[in-house]
Amino acid sequence: MNEGAGTFVFRLICPRPTFVFDMSDDEREIMAQHAAHWQPLIDAGRMVFFGPVLDDAGSWGLGVVEAEDADEIRAFAARDPVVTTGIGRIELGRMLGGFVRPGEPAAAALG
Repeated sequence: MNEGAGTFVFRLICPRPTFVFDMSDDEREIMAQHAAHWQPLIDAGRMVFFGPVLDDAGSWGLGVVEAEDADEIRAFAARDPVVTTGIGRIELGRMLGGFVRPGEPAAAALG
């Protein structure tokens, strides 16, 4: 199913709540590959936000990316080294709307 252009949110689910604090050397290398995987979208200005989050339940990753094609971003996420190595998974959602603080360059209305 192709949902068309929009703004998508992905959540990287880590293998354990303490992941950002106790990664093994192998996991740290995979996370470096994960960052490199998304770098072209950052460089192209399509990545609105990308980074780790720490909350009461533990750590996870957040990305907000603009894409012309939902299937394209799903396929791109499926090729992420975190996913292909099995140390984590990515959940993807589509923003239906939103707000951007004044003066920030972004889509007029997210979604």
